[in-house]
Amino acid sequence: MLLFAVCLVWGLNLVITRWVVADLGVPPIFFAATRFAGVALFLLAFLRPKPEDLRMLFLIAMFIGAVHFALLFLGLQNAEASAASITGQLGAPFSTLMSMAFLGETIGWRRGLGIMLSFAGVVLIAFDPGSFSISIGLVYITIAAFIGSIGGILMKRMAPIKALQLQAWVGLFSFAPLFITSGLLESGQIQSVMQGGWQLCLAWLFAVVGVSIFGHGAFYSLIKKYDISLLSPLTLMTPVWGVIFGIILLNEPITARLVLGSVISLSGVFVIAVRQNQRLPEASIVEKMSSGGS
Repeated sequence: MLLFAVCLVWGLNLVITRWVVADLGVPPIFFAATRFAGVALFLLAFLRPKPEDLRMLFLIAMFIGAVHFALLFLGLQNAEASAASITGQLGAPFSTLMSMAFLGETIGWRRGLGIMLSFAGVVLIAFDPGSFSISIGLVYITIAAFIGSIGGILMKRMAPIKALQLQAWVGLFSFAPLFITSGLLESGQIQSVMQGGWQLCLAWLFAVVGVSIFGHGAFYSLIKKYDISLLSPLTLMTPVWGVIFGIILLNEPITARLVLGSVISLSGVFVIAVRQNQRLPEASIVEKMSSGGS
């Protein structure tokens, strides 16, 4: 039941973020910056004790925090939440490919097929044969998933760190670069906050407390009790909730391409999830942080 609640929160998070950056018009990089600032503020006490390798932690924070979420939120500004929730699951095949390239991971034909299905389903969703065009929003989200997988490789080189402490340091390192980038590339930040009012405040509070603190804190507590090979396939409830909430709350259309692409892609992700990385077991944890939202 706790995992069910976590997946529901993660799935709803993508839909709420899509609503904030697309419908309320909040600049996406700015919203990511305020979110990480909130995480750092709420988790200030978890910055201690100071980790030994802060340089490596900073790099990890850039890949699973600032850069990843800047791209993810830019993607959500330009893509429907239902399609984005499926595309975000590409963290699983990317992490497997990265562990093959850099850690010597070997895979069998089942995981190889799973990787191909994962990408084939997303291509089917993203490519519109009628206009012969591809969704730029889903391209952003695909790159974000790849960036997050690099963070997983870097985590392999770092000593284990507690969940909320990792969240605290990622928030601390991420918010300033994002604010600077937003100031250089975006406009209308203050105006969007004023217009968003209490609804924007609730969305921000949900992202910080509901997703980053409850969602990831609860997920890490489950990892301590249960094997990741059991939990990881069950987290595929997250994109399912993303599709459901996108259709119900944002009135997103149900198309044949979305349904067929989702089935193909999630089938591939499921195959990868039940056959965990041997060289990079942390990949599953990073994937959930990235696809669920830090």
